[in-house]
Amino acid sequence: MITPDRPAGSAVTPDETGAFRSASPFTPSRRSLLRALAAVPASALTVGGLPGLLGAAAAAAPPSGSATRYTIVPFLNSNDGTVNVYQSDDATDFRLLKASAYTPPANRIRDASIFKHTDGYYYITYTTHTWQDTSTTIGFARSSDRSSWTFLYDYTVPLSNLSRAWAPEWFVDSDGSVNVLVSCSTTNDEWIFTPYRLRATNSALMDWSSPVALSGIGANHIDTFVVKLGSTYHAFTKNETSKYIEYATATALTGPYTISRTGNWAGWGGTREGPALTQLDNGAWRIFFDGYGDGSYYYSDSYDTFATWSAPKALPGISGTARHFTVVKETVSGGVSLPKGVTRSLRSGNFTTRNWQDQSALLNLPVVTSSSTAAEKQASTFTVVAGLADGNGYSFRNAAGNYLRHWDFRGRFDANDGSSTFARDATFVARTGSASGSVRLESYNYPGYYLRHYSYQLRVAPSDGTELFGQDSSFVAVNPL
Repeated sequence: MITPDRPAGSAVTPDETGAFRSASPFTPSRRSLLRALAAVPASALTVGGLPGLLGAAAAAAPPSGSATRYTIVPFLNSNDGTVNVYQSDDATDFRLLKASAYTPPANRIRDASIFKHTDGYYYITYTTHTWQDTSTTIGFARSSDRSSWTFLYDYTVPLSNLSRAWAPEWFVDSDGSVNVLVSCSTTNDEWIFTPYRLRATNSALMDWSSPVALSGIGANHIDTFVVKLGSTYHAFTKNETSKYIEYATATALTGPYTISRTGNWAGWGGTREGPALTQLDNGAWRIFFDGYGDGSYYYSDSYDTFATWSAPKALPGISGTARHFTVVKETVSGGVSLPKGVTRSLRSGNFTTRNWQDQSALLNLPVVTSSSTAAEKQASTFTVVAGLADGNGYSFRNAAGNYLRHWDFRGRFDANDGSSTFARDATFVARTGSASGSVRLESYNYPGYYLRHYSYQLRVAPSDGTELFGQDSSFVAVNPL
């Protein structure tokens, strides 16, 4: 086997030779997908399931100088005595912020739910015992930076004959009131759970109202998570008999709720629990849930207010490690920005002698140095401009005036035909790269797909959450060679 040239002192990696990969990491071409879709009834198509094909999905770019940040605090599949903290800028690739960030002074920590309060602190509430043990308390801790946490107290849920209080979930109502939704069972049947609401009676979150059952959801439901849109409360709750996540709505937080979707209504399958939702920058709602039956963690998106959902995907990187979490979403300062209206070369973050280059209209990653020919240098120089489909994103133009776009998931340069399809294909959203000063470029119309190099060719491919993918998809914008 002949391997390509390597940077001095480096070893051959599976990326460039493909020798250690069992199969190609890339999805079928767009044409292949369209041919497959032709044989599928329209009623079977799920909105958002094939990003870019159905026209609903787009990776909205945050404004310049800001970034979206998603934070989760899951306990570990291997250890329910501590939690890790992860963060992400796209709600897909979660990177470790701090391992074992919080360990309670006693008992366990499971099912941690996080939110940011008006006092500027982050708070978590959590289950305090393992599933085998009687558990009449829920725990509380807080942090100013998401990394260092301070234990606050264990709160005994004031419910007669309480056996277990599990999976407390924060819910902040539109009037600003702070609530915890907790699943409780009593001693007469310790495995039949009912959702209850606790409402904070002071801003310090130290005192709580008496528990009120969520009417209409009823017994034998657990892990109830609620979001409010307009005047409607939308509840996602696990039916402990069927093991499916069900959907219900109400006009008040405590109900009465009407359960309108049961069984495998969303295509998520059974043995799923711990639903948690967040809204993405592009307006879609993303649900995360624990596939405890198969050891994986999943996500699925809806672009039509919960009516239909994309096929569930395993969350890259942390699936199999993380257990039962919720998400706090914020807009923070900083983020990744590239200068627009200037020329730049794009250097690989992990192969620092290799640069983007237009080679017969295809984007490749050859070695380009100060000793390269003038033609090679010009082919490796691009003008960075505002995204054709989203001005907060980015497009890249070569010396001939053609734009970088993806076609059959391959990076190539074509003349702008003025169509919305071309504009979307040629727009990328800047995300934080794995190397210092680097950027990752997410496809605008294929959210979760990133421009990365493979065999020194540039393609868009879905992130698999590995360190290698992060390195292969990171690039540094430098002055023209």
